[in-house]
Amino acid sequence: MRDPHESKDPVVAGTQQGRGKEFSARTSSSEVRGENSPLRRVSPQAGAGSFDSAKGLASESLHSAQDDRMGRTAQDGNVKGVCEGATDLDVFRAFVRAGQRLAEIHVHYEQQPEYPLTKTEKAGEKLDYRVTKMKLSKDKTTLIYNQFLTLSGIPKETYEYRLGNRSALEWVIDQYQVSTDKRSGITNDPNREDDREYILRLVGQVVTVSLETVKAVRSLPPLGLSPERD
Repeated sequence: MRDPHESKDPVVAGTQQGRGKEFSARTSSSEVRGENSPLRRVSPQAGAGSFDSAKGLASESLHSAQDDRMGRTAQDGNVKGVCEGATDLDVFRAFVRAGQRLAEIHVHYEQQPEYPLTKTEKAGEKLDYRVTKMKLSKDKTTLIYNQFLTLSGIPKETYEYRLGNRSALEWVIDQYQVSTDKRSGITNDPNREDDREYILRLVGQVVTVSLETVKAVRSLPPLGLSPERD
């Protein structure tokens, strides 16, 4: 049974992917670029709330980070020690800075620099940036982009930023593939004829955003709240 929180768009009869638009069955009824991006549509579960606004993105990311930090601090048994010397204002400002950074990189994800993945082109194959179905290696450090191109050097921290039950990069890999609806026969194609390297660029940008998100969360100070006791 498919996870109800996964953001897999159904294919709607009578619709088809337009040229140069974000890959989604609903693209034909919406002109907003990036509406269905992995950085804006996620499960409403804890740590993966709706990122439709900068406020919502920052709130969910920071709440998730807060819970994670409290859990680790409680295990260490040193709640007071880690907060010693930090005022409430210091903690508040740290969360504000992290929230601003998260809003910046998630809302403007297409303007973020590509992570420098190693690009290996297969000898004898024609230059090709089209995607049919991308696939990760078993250790998830390499992405088979297509028959012509392989991307390697994906940091393991990339997968720490998750959208529900999978990472943002895995979301892209699953959503950005050519698929045909069996009932209607309509084919959805995420490739852009007017921007042939869009998906390749997006992969690098999503890796960057994922790493920067993890970095921002890790930089947050603990709140110094004692864990609940039975």
